[in-house]
Amino acid sequence: MIERAYDGCGRCYIGVRRLSQMSASTSSPERQREDVLAAVKAVGGHVIAWADDWEVSGATDPMTRPRLGPWLRGERGPYNGIAGSAVDRLGRNLVDCLNTGYMMRDSGLALLTYGHDGPWNLDDANDENRFTMEAWGAQMELRAIQRRNRDATAKARAAGRVKAKPSYGYRFVRLVPTGAVDHVALHEHAASVIRNVARRILADPQKITPSSEAARLTRAGELSPSDHRAVMYGRPVAGAPWRSSGLREILMSEAALGYLIHKGRPVIGENGHPVRIAEPLWDRATHEALVRVIKQRGANHPRGERIHSYGHLLTGLAFCGQCHGRLKGSSAPSQSVSTYYCNARILGHRGSETCRPSPSISLRRLDALVESWFLSEYGQGMIMETVFDAGDGFSERIVEVEAARSRLRSDREAGLFDAPDDAHWFRSRYEEMGRELAKLRLEPVRPAGMVTRPTGETVEDRWVKAPDVQAKKEILCEFGVRVTIWPANSPVRWYVGRVHGPVQQRAV
Repeated sequence: MIERAYDGCGRCYIGVRRLSQMSASTSSPERQREDVLAAVKAVGGHVIAWADDWEVSGATDPMTRPRLGPWLRGERGPYNGIAGSAVDRLGRNLVDCLNTGYMMRDSGLALLTYGHDGPWNLDDANDENRFTMEAWGAQMELRAIQRRNRDATAKARAAGRVKAKPSYGYRFVRLVPTGAVDHVALHEHAASVIRNVARRILADPQKITPSSEAARLTRAGELSPSDHRAVMYGRPVAGAPWRSSGLREILMSEAALGYLIHKGRPVIGENGHPVRIAEPLWDRATHEALVRVIKQRGANHPRGERIHSYGHLLTGLAFCGQCHGRLKGSSAPSQSVSTYYCNARILGHRGSETCRPSPSISLRRLDALVESWFLSEYGQGMIMETVFDAGDGFSERIVEVEAARSRLRSDREAGLFDAPDDAHWFRSRYEEMGRELAKLRLEPVRPAGMVTRPTGETVEDRWVKAPDVQAKKEILCEFGVRVTIWPANSPVRWYVGRVHGPVQQRAV
């Protein structure tokens, strides 16, 4: 049996497979598997595990690869060597391959590859030279692939065509399944998701942040950008969560304006304006507003923008009436005894010395009381949404032309248009943009801004449709709800009300 568990026989190998790009049509994994098993069988050994690094570049150091690296670093248990289908499956970097080979030799471990008679013996000059030549050949092949990719990218960029993966919210449209990209279009579902995120952040940037939105999308089961792309291309999903950093990048990138992007900046066409390859997710005014509010929040919150999510409805919204500390929510095995309680005195918080006895209340009971109070007070109210209105479009075009002219000016100051022919091109484009700006500024402008409009949905409707506790907590936060409790011997057991509104007292 070629594949079985480690048995200490001295011929237990790790099968090594690697592929830079995985697709449904490739047969490389199966071919590599057959070659590895043949190489192991030839030396009378067996495979105890597979180190399969799919979607991993050959330029990656074998020691840092996700699957192979832990074995090489001795983190996965004993084995007697590794076996690959060829030297280039170890890597396409000469130094990395040699370092790995010498490390295996110095550790007393065997190195097998299909097509080589027995294990590699790097103490033998012939084997060492052959191994070095195959590793050098793999590196030369990598350099040729990289050069071709760079040339193809440069040509595509000059022609205004896409070459990299689509930004979230977009999809590549091919007229035939394996043909070249014909054009870029909006992905209906992904576009609606990211547009909703942008709307929510602009409506309430103090409470709705990329961090809280990333947590909300993950809770809702919305596919993260990497998983969404995997589904589009027929690959298995990894179950990766949304990351606030990735969400900020999507929201602040000019790719959302439908521009062709290279190294994070729009590609400039012959007319001096960015090359647009698709319909924008939002306009320039919305883009500027998103960049402004996200940067402002980061500057105003040096410890970060994260708003923590908790597993209970009122954690973070419920306070102690004696020491004014935030209440904690316990999660006992039996939900019937879970409570909100104050532990400020136990933790030694300042001002909590006299918080005795510390108040506590059944978690289920307080949640139910607050829900009943909230729906009776606000349930029939109409939900109003605040959205960003981009105006009549003239403001957007003015901002867009100003941004293009500023970009050209920055490039000129950096010395990119110093040559005589480039200088003439720069002056003509800069003058054209100036004339267009002067003409646009003569038009009557309805400026962009925030507007409030009814949604046709009541507060109770939204509460009932809320998918989880965190969504209900967001509703309570929007209304500024705050709950305070006292010990059982107090005249008032708890009260609930809005932070900036009338207090509703309840004796319980």
